[in-house]
Amino acid sequence: MADQGLVNAKAPELAKLLEEGSYLNIPQVGDVVKGKVISASRREVKVDLNGVLTGVVRGRELFAESSDYANLGKDEQVEATVIDQENENGEIELSFRFAGQKKAWEELKRLFASGEAVEGRIMEANKGGLLVKVGHVTGFLPVSQLSPEHYPRVAGGDKNKILEKLKTYVGTALDVKVIDVNEADEKLIVSEKAVWEEKQKSVLAKYKVGDRVTGEVTALADFGAFVRFDALEGLVHISEIAWQRIDHPRDVLKVGALVEAEVIGIEGSKIFLSMKKLIEDPWKNISAKYKVGDTVEGTVLKVNPFGFFVELDPEIHGLAHISELSATPVADINAIAKAGDKMDFKIVSIEPAEHRLGLSVKALTAPEPEAKTEAKAEAAAE
Repeated sequence: MADQGLVNAKAPELAKLLEEGSYLNIPQVGDVVKGKVISASRREVKVDLNGVLTGVVRGRELFAESSDYANLGKDEQVEATVIDQENENGEIELSFRFAGQKKAWEELKRLFASGEAVEGRIMEANKGGLLVKVGHVTGFLPVSQLSPEHYPRVAGGDKNKILEKLKTYVGTALDVKVIDVNEADEKLIVSEKAVWEEKQKSVLAKYKVGDRVTGEVTALADFGAFVRFDALEGLVHISEIAWQRIDHPRDVLKVGALVEAEVIGIEGSKIFLSMKKLIEDPWKNISAKYKVGDTVEGTVLKVNPFGFFVELDPEIHGLAHISELSATPVADINAIAKAGDKMDFKIVSIEPAEHRLGLSVKALTAPEPEAKTEAKAEAAAE
């Protein structure tokens, strides 16, 4: 009798639907439908669809993706996706999971269009980047899209060390922007760097090429040093650290040191700095210190297959090519000297504009040209 009463109660609505021709408009698999909760338990949620059809959400389709549906009340409005038009009980089988996913992708598309930042939680790390959960969708945050603060600066680019650094971010949350979204391919790419760049625009606008800044060395890499100033971070390339040749930035700099530098380039959010531009070029006045033909003492800084790098003083370095180390062919360059040895050299060339100075060992013992010898003899006779 109770069932008959329910049918009678729904009869006017059913008749109305029949008159409007919408009774046969049964939702198709994949459709997102709206309805009111009839009953809700931990095992299943029953939903009234237009007062005529009943849908049910159960199993993994109920709470698999979110706890948003954990405390549903009677008559609460919900959205669900049709996954089967009729189950064993004659009900429409529904899924909150698919509906939630569809809404999640729609929200991601909106974020992509608007450029808004959103919080992403780091789930996993691999050598290429981080797996990030944004809402109910898992996306990818490439290493190249990390902000300077989180970018893993590892000497030599060791992939295992990079992965170790990335793993320390698992479980944390980062503000990111959606930079690529494709629901059909389930592709989501996000960027933390894009959020950082947006924040830096107003600060960056205060600076121009030629400005002098003071900052802290935050990291050292083979190719240069990173310096943070005024919430910005710039790169001092190894060639812009000092006028003399250096093998690695750590030879002259330490992380945490305060340095002064000049802005020499701004490309988007990238800032390029020079420390040596704030120091007078020692090669400008080299003629006051050294001349071709001078015999000088130098310290061997480095031994290479092609010769010695030699320090004449802290500012001026020269090169003694292997062909200038001996009057006879050199079989083993390491047998002549090693790093740290002091030796006498003769200066055979000076090129101030190119910051090059040529040194020779064999010229110390080579006989002087005949014309010079005769001139010296004539001078002595006088």
